[in-house]
Amino acid sequence: MTHQARKRFGQHFLSDESVVDAIVRAIDPLAGDRMVEIGPGLSALTAPLLDRLGHLTAVELDRDLARRLRAQWGDDRLTVVEADALTVDFSSLIPADGTGSDAPAGPRLRIVGNLPYNISTPLLFHLMQWADQVQDQHFMLQREVIDRMVAQPGDSQYGRLSVMLQARYRMVNLFDVPPDAFDPPPKVMSAIVRMRPLAPDAWRQAKDPAVFERLVARVFEHRRKMIRGSLGDWTHRLDWDALGIAPTARPQELSVTQFLDMSDALTAAGVA
Repeated sequence: MTHQARKRFGQHFLSDESVVDAIVRAIDPLAGDRMVEIGPGLSALTAPLLDRLGHLTAVELDRDLARRLRAQWGDDRLTVVEADALTVDFSSLIPADGTGSDAPAGPRLRIVGNLPYNISTPLLFHLMQWADQVQDQHFMLQREVIDRMVAQPGDSQYGRLSVMLQARYRMVNLFDVPPDAFDPPPKVMSAIVRMRPLAPDAWRQAKDPAVFERLVARVFEHRRKMIRGSLGDWTHRLDWDALGIAPTARPQELSVTQFLDMSDALTAAGVA
């Protein structure tokens, strides 16, 4: 039975086998991996992943596709979580066999997917809360989004998404995927990104993550303004000389470390 792509779900089904092969090679799934696929759709990635894994968990919102997946693969091969990925507690998908955040040697989740472009940014932020339980993530997204994810200070694409994600992940833009690799073809170029959570010795958590998030959002809301202008009443709570940051700098000029320094200084100054 033919499945009609649903615009409200942002469905574009990957159909180019050479692209599928390239993605699977990049993921390099191994038997025993605890892998979760978000948005399996018509099983373009699901089938070759299952060939290597033996078992896979899939998160699918479309009830017709979820029914098709269950019928095609069976519960012993494929566990289908019929839900919006934005509502899923991904820690619940980790087997209760010593794989929590207190067991570094235990298996971690490997998350993959052709993410719906209309929810890609909220979903990336949603997944951050389980980064310490994730080995890696491989996603297909709009190339424009991935360009922002991996952008460096001084780049025109550098912004809130860059800072928030780079504070937690090491990311690589692997390769582009053209519109004609999909059915129906989207109107944008896509790409594949690899995201690996920073190792404990390389990850610096903000003293107050909520302050860090508010700081980054505030300054990039007015990205053309100098930092001192976008921070408002927070400006006078910072010792700019001690931070080594010019208050006249623009937000796109600052590194992730400098944003963390500002955030921690604001927390120490009583901002909550």
